[in-house]
Formats: sequence, structure tokens, C-alpha cells
Amino acid sequence: MEIERWERSEEISDAEKKVIQETWSRVYANCEDVGVSILIRFFVNFPSAKQYFSQFKHMEDPLEMERSLQLRKHAQRVMGAINTVVENLSDPEKVSSILALVGKAHALKHKVEPIYFKKLTGVMLEVIAEEYANDFTPEVHSAWTKMKTLIYTHVTAAYKEVGWAQ
Repeated sequence: MEIERWERSEEISDAEKKVIQETWSRVYANCEDVGVSILIRFFVNFPSAKQYFSQFKHMEDPLEMERSLQLRKHAQRVMGAINTVVENLSDPEKVSSILALVGKAHALKHKVEPIYFKKLTGVMLEVIAEEYANDFTPEVHSAWTKMKTLIYTHVTAAYKEVGWAQ
């Protein structure tokens, strides 16, 4: 089992928050399709992650995954949570509480290993960078890398808080 180190996120500047929010507004306009693309790539690249999803854990075919209503619903929840974080980037306490809820639910209820959040946020960044390549300048990529780390660190902090033992 991989030993995960608990990381700290870098401060996201006001200019970077604006860049994230502007980019996200274009992404979120297609939230269902982008969310499904993110989850399919995640499950194709990290098939062990499917073990946590009884409804689609045996699906191998990306087209079958794409048609799964349960996968689509989960994609909407993921994108909705990210949207709430993006909308509240200027309120660190709100961001922390949103991601703490996500982390605690996944630690206590779903028993998901925290490393999957690192993998998922990495896939999220890949998919957004590919699908919005014209918008994804080095400045945007840098801001989103901080956002990815922010999500991961807050979620895993909640794991640590509930005494997650790997």
C-alpha cells in the first residue's frame, strides 16, 4: 500500500482565483459532458477506483460507462462540488468546510483511500487542459495546479481529522 504524505496547498492569489473562475465558467457550461469525461478517464487509468462503485465497478467499456446513469449522476455531484468550491474561492472557511464534508463522507461512509483524490484531481486537470486547450495558457495551468492541490489537501485533511488509518 502506498504511503501517502499529507501535503499543504500554496496560497491562490486573487488573480489566480479570477483565472480559475473564468476558466471554470466555460467548463461548467458543459459540466455533465466534462464530468463524465473526467470520470471515464479516471476509471480507465485507475480501474481499481471502480471498486467503490457497485453500480459500475464491472464496466470495462468506456462507452458503457458513458451510458451509465449512476456514473452520470456521480459526475454531476463531483462537478457540483467543484463548482461550489470555485464559487467560494474567496471564502477559505467555506471552501474548507465543503471539502471537509467531501473528505469525511469518503473516509467514513465510502472508505475510499485518499490517494484516489490525488489521482482524480490530476485527471481533472488533464481533461480540462485538453478540452479547453485554447484557454489553458501556462498561467491558467499554474492556477489550476494550485486548485488541484487545494482540493486534495483539504479533502485529505478531513481524512486525517477522522483518524484515517491506511
